[in-house]
Amino acid sequence: MTVHVSVVGRVQGVGFRDALCSQALQRGVRGWVRNRRDGSVEAVFQGEPAAVEALLAWARLGPPAARVVDVKSQPATGDLDRRYEGFDSLPST
Repeated sequence: MTVHVSVVGRVQGVGFRDALCSQALQRGVRGWVRNRRDGSVEAVFQGEPAAVEALLAWARLGPPAARVVDVKSQPATGDLDRRYEGFDSLPST
């Protein structure tokens, strides 16, 4: 299962990306995460459906300093054939 995720709220400057990377690795989810200029966080999660759903549930809460307002996910159609090796924190866009 591969999904494209957008997280909105107070999610930058609160350790969200590092915590998300840690949570993804614990669950065996591959993909990436990055900050967006609009203040949101963007990510791609790839893995077993239960693991991806568990990471989405975590993203709805985030780390303690975060205040998540909304999490949107949709199938990552452009990434269906791509296999990620780990979980990376990418430069902001």
